[in-house]
Amino acid sequence: MGMARETRRDSSLELLFVTQTYPRYEEDTTGPFIREIARGLVRRGHAVTVLVPRADKVRSEWTESGVVAKRFAYAPRPLEVIGYSRTLKRDESVRLKAAVATPLYLRGARRAVAQAIRKTRFDLVHAHWIVPNGLAAGAALGGSRNGPLLAHGLHGSDVFLAERRVLRGRVKRLLARSHLVTGCSPELVDRVWALGDGKGHRQVIPYGVDPQAFSPEGAGRTTWRQRLGIAADDVVLLGVGRMATKKGFGVLVEAVPALLERYPALHVVLAGGGDRESEYREALAGFQGRVHFPGLVERDELPGLYRAADLFTLPAVHDESGNVDGLPNVILESMASGLPVVASGISGIPLAVVDGTTGRLVPEQDPGALARALEELLASADLREEWGSAGRQRVLDELTWERVAARYEEAYRHALEASATRS
Repeated sequence: MGMARETRRDSSLELLFVTQTYPRYEEDTTGPFIREIARGLVRRGHAVTVLVPRADKVRSEWTESGVVAKRFAYAPRPLEVIGYSRTLKRDESVRLKAAVATPLYLRGARRAVAQAIRKTRFDLVHAHWIVPNGLAAGAALGGSRNGPLLAHGLHGSDVFLAERRVLRGRVKRLLARSHLVTGCSPELVDRVWALGDGKGHRQVIPYGVDPQAFSPEGAGRTTWRQRLGIAADDVVLLGVGRMATKKGFGVLVEAVPALLERYPALHVVLAGGGDRESEYREALAGFQGRVHFPGLVERDELPGLYRAADLFTLPAVHDESGNVDGLPNVILESMASGLPVVASGISGIPLAVVDGTTGRLVPEQDPGALARALEELLASADLREEWGSAGRQRVLDELTWERVAARYEEAYRHALEASATRS
């Protein structure tokens, strides 16, 4: 097997992705980064098959942009509640129904991986979210030296699950026979790496964005402002993301009232929906007409929403369970759209936002620091323009999906070559 990998070093790779969340249709906002990584690799000449669990609107098999997606069942339909933002409550704890379904999911995913590798000679299996998919893929591959290599993609919530006492031993054993760990944040990679014994290869690879889809030019600004009842000359502060604790909107809710009182033309738009939305609505009920909650926004409408804004914020935090985002896609999308960004300087966010150049990085859980950073931008349209333009240029230079896919390819080849050398 070592020689076979050696001879394919400069040819196309056969890759298998395993994920519990994947876009079910083109505009779906669930797990778009997995799809974009896969599409980028296909554009580079590789073959990518994605295994996804059965859920509403998930087809049995489909091909888009050269990526083949295949569905697997793992439980009676009422118990198929893993993935698609259904597993965790506020991203802080596993929902009871999901906890019951997890052993069934692990068995179903393991079976799907085993069937796939029997039919196709994959070079590498990339299990996105080490818990649960790394555990399932690892069980399917076993200790075989002749099968595909095993890689894990870390994305946030899987890391705090891997650190739970009940799973640490299993994760450590899994890492001992894994070949590659990737993550969009140095913190996520380091935290998981600390659970193992340092074998294999680790690589921090930030997410990317499509600068043609997300750009300052195009339709949507007027439409969105009219829909929300915002005047053309008013200033819009935008936050996008699921209303879970780790997104930090609770911190923003504390900072916003003083800003709204000081800037009469300011509007705040919080899009995304989620477990804590009703709580945030209630906290800001006194500013009706100036704070807007449009709910979940489909992907084809997101570029217009960014264009309707003047600045963007995501004051992400570590929640009480230690859960944290890696690098939220919405930050990259807002930068590509020419918006200055105010965000917490944690996890993978500093890989994108450059303090004082493309926006401001503030301490987490600090409403005062957040308010001061936002006020700096609210007070100067010129500064918003300068930092927004610099953010878009940073995207064009370093953070496109083409560049991201090239880095994944490099990491895969490094792992394959290291495995061939050991063989």
